[in-house]
Amino acid sequence: MPNYLGIEIGGTKLQLIVADENMSVVQRHRYTVDQTRGAAGIQENIKETLEKIPAPITAIGVGFGGPIDRETGKIFTSYHISGWTDFSLKDWLTKTSGVAVRVDNDANVAALGEALHGAGKDADTVFYVTLGSGVGAGLVQGGRIYHGAIPGETEFGHVRLDRFGTTVQSSCSGWAVDEKIRNAVKRNPKGLLASLTKELKGNEAKILGEALEQNDSVAVEIFESTMDDFAFGLSHAIHLLHPDVVVLGGGLSLLGERLRVAVETKCKTYLMDAFQSNLNIQLAALKEDAVTIGAVALAIQQN
Repeated sequence: MPNYLGIEIGGTKLQLIVADENMSVVQRHRYTVDQTRGAAGIQENIKETLEKIPAPITAIGVGFGGPIDRETGKIFTSYHISGWTDFSLKDWLTKTSGVAVRVDNDANVAALGEALHGAGKDADTVFYVTLGSGVGAGLVQGGRIYHGAIPGETEFGHVRLDRFGTTVQSSCSGWAVDEKIRNAVKRNPKGLLASLTKELKGNEAKILGEALEQNDSVAVEIFESTMDDFAFGLSHAIHLLHPDVVVLGGGLSLLGERLRVAVETKCKTYLMDAFQSNLNIQLAALKEDAVTIGAVALAIQQN
């Protein structure tokens, strides 16, 4: 049975898996991205991994964290790592590996993974949203990623919540929650949030779950207001697309059922009556494997 390589290239991590057509994982490799080395460091990690794979690879799929030209495999830019702007990732990886390569945006690739092998595997139309550091999304219909005209994609994070520039990403991303928590700490430096974040320098959102478990009133307010904004933005996408299932992934989705129920409950208040009865919102099933499994699926589809 042929093996495929799935690669996730992000701003903080590089993940690679080797899997067969049944998604049985043969190998896993993970690297923490050294931002000081830029794109060159990530490329070196990929080369090292290719040398460690004993079985021949039939094709490679890549989910890249940033805007790309999916047809040429050329990266427009990365907002996190230097050295990627105008880099022809597909050409470089094809030459390096000697096999066919397909590259797409990481949110699209994660959507494909969840649609075929995760929470949306029994659905035809799957809308996937990643609530990570930023907010990304992907739409899969009939087992294929939907693409707009290049470089357009399903840019749900840039959907506006008002006329003054507030977007889903600026209000609901991990970065936005980080800022909300930091501001809360400034207002109350002796509160629970201050205590939980005193050793942190960034990524404050990761303590939100613990604060919610302790029923901290400020944490509850941050959570409820963020989920309300997110549900309002999501209602626009549902009205336009009416997907069979909405899948929630990314770091904030690890808040689990509390987040899913909050989004579903609040979203219904913004939907037309006809759409409320069959609203289906699920948590991502593949978690951190969504992009790499989706990348393997992407590689398989090109053969």
